[in-house]
Amino acid sequence: MIPWRLRPATPADVELLAELRAVVLRADLERLGRYDERRVRQRFRDGFDPSHTWVIEAYGEFAGSIALRPADDGPWLEHFYLHPSMQGRGLGSAVLQHVLDSHDGLVRLNVLQGSPARRLYERYGFIVDSEDPVDVFMTRKV
Repeated sequence: MIPWRLRPATPADVELLAELRAVVLRADLERLGRYDERRVRQRFRDGFDPSHTWVIEAYGEFAGSIALRPADDGPWLEHFYLHPSMQGRGLGSAVLQHVLDSHDGLVRLNVLQGSPARRLYERYGFIVDSEDPVDVFMTRKV
C-alpha cells in the first residue's frame, strides 16, 4: 500500500491544484471537445475553497486533491484529482474510502462522460441520477 496522508489545503495551493486539474482532465475534455487551456484552470480558481479541500500526499510528495463542499442535502465530492503517476495504484480507492467513511448519508458528485473515474465511483456505491452530454451526476447513500 502506498503511504499517504491528507493535509488541509491553503490558499497557496491554488495554482498547484489548478495545474493538476488541467493535466488530469485534459484527455476527457479534449475527447468531449471542451478543452480550453485557460478555462480549465480558471474554473478551478473560481471555485476553490481551501476550507473544504485537502491535498493528498504520497511518499511525502504532492499526489493530488479532494474536496467535500457542504450542501443542504449532503456534501458534493469535488476536485478529486490524482497525479497521473499515482493513478492505478490503489491510492484513489484508499483516499475515497477514507473520505466516505467520515460522512454518513448522501454524497453527490459529477464526473465527465467517458471518464474512467466513473468505474471507481460505481465500485463505491455511487449510482447515476442524471446525465447530459458532458457530465454524469451520481449519488451515494449510506
